Amino acid sequence: MNFYEAVKITRQTLERAGIPGDDASALVLHATGRDGLKYADYPMLSKDLQPEAGARLQAAVAARLARQPVAQIRGWRHFWNHRFIVTPDVLDPRPETETLVGHALETPFTRVLDLGTGSGAILLSLLAGRPGATGLGTDLSDKALAVARYNATALRLERATFLRADWFAGVTGTYDLIVSNPPYIAAAEMAGLSPEVRDWEPHLALTPGGDGLDAYRAICAGVLAHLAPGGRLMVEIGPTQSVAVSSLMQEQGLVSIATYPDLDGRDRVVAGTKP
Repeated sequence: MNFYEAVKITRQTLERAGIPGDDASALVLHATGRDGLKYADYPMLSKDLQPEAGARLQAAVAARLARQPVAQIRGWRHFWNHRFIVTPDVLDPRPETETLVGHALETPFTRVLDLGTGSGAILLSLLAGRPGATGLGTDLSDKALAVARYNATALRLERATFLRADWFAGVTGTYDLIVSNPPYIAAAEMAGLSPEVRDWEPHLALTPGGDGLDAYRAICAGVLAHLAPGGRLMVEIGPTQSVAVSSLMQEQGLVSIATYPDLDGRDRVVAGTKP
């Protein structure tokens, strides 16, 4: 069985289980060690898979049939301009979160704070786009912080530091940019999530319980003490939360509050500025 045959069989197996067949190529590339496929590799694709590659593919397909996300099976995800290590201890960085990064990079900043940093994808993407900036990422999970530190080392971004903290607890100083993709899924919505999210991603990073707004309440309540004058707060939101989060920012005195949509046209980021 060569690469092309393996992709065809894997696609059929996934589709019979109601899983997108488009995942097949990624799984076969992972199993054959060709995640970074180059033009020179194409002649090799017509050759039979080695036994060890076949065994890895079998394990990868079994994991996908159990609804484990492809990023966790491969162990990485492309986000913005880089590859980030992904484990079950962190959220899988999603394309819609790039909306936050893109808008944050539209304005200069020198010090950035990322609350609930997870894999570090947001913080590290911002620092990579601003060579003179420094940043701090906080998270409650020691395992998540270990992933973020690994990603920072892999990207040679020594300008990033990390702290175990509950939002602003233990954070000192002020920042001209504070960002966060906090848990925002309401408790009642958890059961309706896809198995890939509900069963495989850390619930601590998905939901604060209740109406899903508690993280925004905590962030907005503490932001003025850590935001420099003229500094911005930018948070990712669920598509129905723009009005509520904008109101929380307004209550704390932030101005120039704006909502930005993702590529699908859904509200995705709310930003406000400290006068």
